[in-house]
Amino acid sequence: MDPAALWYGTGGLMRVARGALWPTEWGYRGVVRCRNALFDAGWFAGRDPAVPSLSIGNLSVGGTGKTPVAAYVARRLVELGARPGIVMRGYGGDEAAVHAVLNPDVPVLTSPSREVGTMAARLAGCDVAVLDDAFQHRWIRRSEDIVLVSAEQWGPGRQRCLPTGPYREPLASLRRASLVLVTRKEADEGTAANLQHVLRQYATRDVGRVAFHLDVLRRVGGGGDDAPLSVLQGARVLAVAAIGAPESFAGQLRAAGGDVSLTSFPDHHGYAAVDVQMMLRRAEATDFVVCTLKDAVKLAALWPRAGPTLWYVSQRIALEEGEQTLDASLHRLMARRPVDSILR
Repeated sequence: MDPAALWYGTGGLMRVARGALWPTEWGYRGVVRCRNALFDAGWFAGRDPAVPSLSIGNLSVGGTGKTPVAAYVARRLVELGARPGIVMRGYGGDEAAVHAVLNPDVPVLTSPSREVGTMAARLAGCDVAVLDDAFQHRWIRRSEDIVLVSAEQWGPGRQRCLPTGPYREPLASLRRASLVLVTRKEADEGTAANLQHVLRQYATRDVGRVAFHLDVLRRVGGGGDDAPLSVLQGARVLAVAAIGAPESFAGQLRAAGGDVSLTSFPDHHGYAAVDVQMMLRRAEATDFVVCTLKDAVKLAALWPRAGPTLWYVSQRIALEEGEQTLDASLHRLMARRPVDSILR
């Protein structure tokens, strides 16, 4: 069963399935509460990282925009004079490749252990680390925790924990965050602002807001000029996405004026030749095939040169509220660097 269908489905079968899993959800909630209580009381203790670290995380499973926000934070740190490294588990390999495209001068270190990852960052010459998807990883101490909540994923009854919903932790965990950011792709500003108001009941610090906008179209594999999004106006578009929230990506393309049909796969899907052949058949009835950067780094080696042009588009960030709080977090992080690193 597709987890998203279980989590968000409105049909009777999905409601029955969620009801059957309700005892498991409450067991999971109990384990999470107990674990967090042991950390809060000091019975469990995280270890210090090799370099001061900041986490970009969320409460739910995928689809909130962690990768583009982590890349944005890394760029801001470079602008402020730091030498950041991006540390991640590297599940699927696609997100590490995306970071390498977005910030080619920032080292990307992958390891199942964030502690080992920060040591690798230090050895690579980094003086701070951005931990991509580490809010639940409390075995390593962070100077700052930025937590993302998607406006598109919000709604009545959608804050259920695993396995009946997408949440890894309940909303009360937002009290640990240095900054909560409501992210939006399709959602309008008013909807996101209302969610900010709700989340302020749980967060002890600031709640800001980030909008994602599609950037220009780029050819996968290069070999041509970029194209403005306006070329999609009135065009038939095949959207391809193996991300946490594929419908939001398709919605953004529709907002750009495209007549969009979506071909989606599970998050971190490993593409095969059979997937490409299916896309090529569907592309025969369209004018453009557009994927995300996360998909482009995997499809580039599989897409036939004789096939239709495969375009990708990345997310451009607009920080609508919370910029001062974010800057304060970054400066606190930088202040924790060793003196010899600052003077270098």
